[in-house]
Amino acid sequence: MAIATDAAAPPARRPRPKRGEGQWALGYREPLNANEQSKKDDDPLNVRARIENIYAHRGFESIDPVDLRGRFRWWGLYTQRKPGIDGGKTGMLEPEDLDDEFFMMRVRIDGGKLDLRQLRTIADISVEYGRDSADLTDRQNIQYHWIDVRAVPTIWNRLEDVGLSTQEACGDCPRVILGSPVAGISEDEIIDGSWAVDQIESRFIGSKEFSNLPRKYKTAISGHPGHDVVPQINDIAFIGAEHPEHGPGFDVFVGGGLSTNPMLAQRLGAWVPLHEVPEVWEAVTGVFRDYGYRRLRTRARLKFLVADWGIEKFREVVETEYLKRRLIDGPESPTPETPADHVGVFRQKDGKFIVGVAPSVGRISGTLLNRFADIVEVHGSDRVRTTPMQKLLVLDVEEDRVESLISALDQIGLQARPSQWRRNTMACTGIEYCKLAIVNTKDRAKDLVNYLEAAIPELDTPISVNVNGCPNSCARIQTADIGLKGMLVLDEKGEQVGGFQVHLGGALGLDAHFGRKLRAHKVTEDGLDAYVEGLTRTFLKDREDGESFAHWVARADEEVLR
Repeated sequence: MAIATDAAAPPARRPRPKRGEGQWALGYREPLNANEQSKKDDDPLNVRARIENIYAHRGFESIDPVDLRGRFRWWGLYTQRKPGIDGGKTGMLEPEDLDDEFFMMRVRIDGGKLDLRQLRTIADISVEYGRDSADLTDRQNIQYHWIDVRAVPTIWNRLEDVGLSTQEACGDCPRVILGSPVAGISEDEIIDGSWAVDQIESRFIGSKEFSNLPRKYKTAISGHPGHDVVPQINDIAFIGAEHPEHGPGFDVFVGGGLSTNPMLAQRLGAWVPLHEVPEVWEAVTGVFRDYGYRRLRTRARLKFLVADWGIEKFREVVETEYLKRRLIDGPESPTPETPADHVGVFRQKDGKFIVGVAPSVGRISGTLLNRFADIVEVHGSDRVRTTPMQKLLVLDVEEDRVESLISALDQIGLQARPSQWRRNTMACTGIEYCKLAIVNTKDRAKDLVNYLEAAIPELDTPISVNVNGCPNSCARIQTADIGLKGMLVLDEKGEQVGGFQVHLGGALGLDAHFGRKLRAHKVTEDGLDAYVEGLTRTFLKDREDGESFAHWVARADEEVLR
């Protein structure tokens, strides 16, 4: 008789253990990639001694490759792109094939604060060592190009003699602290955050407590209601808010950032008084250092940790493990329609005036900065500011000198009453110097502004145009009305040429969101002028009363936007 038997059941499959993310607080201290190994082998801040004692004497060829492409960044130094390499080779060549023997050097300007002695020092270094190069960045820094490593110690000494530095201007560390360029003087200010900017800079920048973070770490502090430090795209931001019981203080945001995986910062839900800002900054930064992901560079920003944990858990860890106390629950800070750029003329609380001017897409020079300094001095001021919008401000101008100052600055190309196009167009460094770029940005953006000023001079509403040379979004392409991401595209002949992927309708401020990425829609560099002109004319024809470009894009049919 046959006996029925059940087939042996297969053994239960064990769940695959979750792979560690390199979080120090969970015991993952062994480096999981080359960047982490380099930082463990030697604190990157230590490279300064080798630059001063070895590389500056023996020249470029003597530089250790790990220092060159890693630790140099902690002192504001990147190798610039070797001339003559087209964008099609950006992703194909090894780093050493892209490296020129000259450097980009980033001067750290926390809060954007400069006096004329500092400004002239920056200008003179540009002329003497940087072939007259200088760019205003969208993080209030000034960048040089063409810097020879043999000149670096001399440049450092000259900057430090006037209270400036390149320390931690780049690298996996706390980058420059964005501060309101009108802090302490604006009539509209809720609270002056200058003290907090200065305290964080003096206590923590250059400290080995935070010189090895998982990735870059961006801070913004402003007591101005205009969101003039773009808090929604920073790792941590403190923004002026009035508490109904405790008075003026700060609303706290964490976890913002762009690049290839953009996220808007989230409110921590806490109100922080001015004197506690450095302590809270230290706690949040400590969470990032200890719990931040270190296995994959693409997930090593604070925004990924905040997104995975959720804001409630993030706040709980900050309070229980780092501060050892509860934060005060607080009201939301006021949010403007769009972030303030301070271009134009504004009265200070002391009755003097601020004059804000727009260079063309942040491209300046040492020569221009010296002329700027001379004009500012003649008009009785000793204080200027850089802004997160690639603009320059002059402070403390007497009312009877405002128009004379505006006229003098206009003659050197710095406009206080610029067109909407000049005022609202931004560009990153691009292929001219950047090893990651695929297309030219500065020259192309300047040409676009010139074309549109002639083609549509009557534009009566802001349309921001942000031009980026690669996907990393240094020029904030996802938050622009028209964001242009550099890439290789096919022209009408089917040939590969430089061009842009188009993002439309992004915004920061009250209705913050990322722009629409049109499916398969790309524009060649040569076709860019006609595309932006045609799109703008369609908007001006179809818009409803008071409708912004971003709101129009949100309701427009995709075919209209192509």
